[in-house]
Amino acid sequence: MIDSQLRTSGVNEPWVLNAMAAIAREDFVPDAMRDAAYIDRSIPLESGGQLASPLVHGRMLAEAMPAEADKALLIGDGKGYLAALLRPLVGSLDALAADAAPSKRGKGAFTLLVIDGAVEELPRAIASLLAEGGRIVTGVLERGVTRLAVGTRVGGEIALLPVADIGIPVLDQFRTPKRWNF
Repeated sequence: MIDSQLRTSGVNEPWVLNAMAAIAREDFVPDAMRDAAYIDRSIPLESGGQLASPLVHGRMLAEAMPAEADKALLIGDGKGYLAALLRPLVGSLDALAADAAPSKRGKGAFTLLVIDGAVEELPRAIASLLAEGGRIVTGVLERGVTRLAVGTRVGGEIALLPVADIGIPVLDQFRTPKRWNF
């Protein structure tokens, strides 16, 4: 994984490589998929979700640049692989399932928001959890293509900048609602 997927795709930050080498992916996949835990595509999970490829998580970590001073929020499985990678790199890590309603108590509380999947539309309630100047790393879905995107909350708004076309599992909870149009 380190040499054949991450390094060859430009993920060379030593701290990312060390974090990913220290956590066994096979501990986060169904038993039937343990032998395929390191394949370069997403793996279906028993919960109905998907474990993104190692490259997706490596790129997400590199773009997030987590620091011990960060109060981080992961939208995804708090007991999953990305949470295990992030937890030792930040001061604190909270997790919120993609289908859970965000708490108003957390409004503006987080300096780093990582969404473990691609969103078509970022709900304002989720965006409001990010502190002014806070960073976000997520996948975005645009016209059927998923991209890794980063952003910062400035003036109460978040603008996402796509940085790489990459196959990220789409989170159905964050699809744009179907609208009637002429």
